[in-house]
Amino acid sequence: MPRVYLSPSVQEFNPYLSGGNEEYYMNLIADAIEPYLKASGIEFIRNNPNETLSQAIKNSNEYNTDLHLAIHSNAAPEELAGKLQGTDIYYNTNSYYGKEMAKILMDNFKDIYPNADKVKTVPTTILAELRRTAAPAVLIETAYHDNPEDEKWIKENIDLIGRTIAQSITEYFGVPFVTPMDSGYTVEDEILMQ
Repeated sequence: MPRVYLSPSVQEFNPYLSGGNEEYYMNLIADAIEPYLKASGIEFIRNNPNETLSQAIKNSNEYNTDLHLAIHSNAAPEELAGKLQGTDIYYNTNSYYGKEMAKILMDNFKDIYPNADKVKTVPTTILAELRRTAAPAVLIETAYHDNPEDEKWIKENIDLIGRTIAQSITEYFGVPFVTPMDSGYTVEDEILMQ
């Protein structure tokens, strides 16, 4: 069974224009991903928002995961604040499998983001979560939280974004995508398990 490390942003200090912050909304997206992974038979581990990025990387490596997925929203440099839009999916230039996952995410996000031309993959070697994780890793910047249209899109599409990410994960591993309703799994089951 494949194992995924979900690493939603720990950047509570990145405010959204109309309230909330990056950590809060990216954790809502991770919450939305979980039921689909469970229903599809994919194990996952998740970072703790109170831990540092270094701790998340260490945990991902210790749990011997097959994929590390960092979930973020973006902000433009100060001189371009509010002017940029789109979904950027980063992968380590030296990782074939990271590149494959990034491409799957890109293809699927082109179907849900309002402007498919603004969804792209970005090779890099500088991001810690892509360099220091043992598993293939990608970092998705879902949209720009400093742009009013992008921020609104994130807030209004938490479940769709989570579903699309989960579907991309199942596609990457070559396992059938199962919705919680198809599997008989419900939110009530989640509450009972807690």
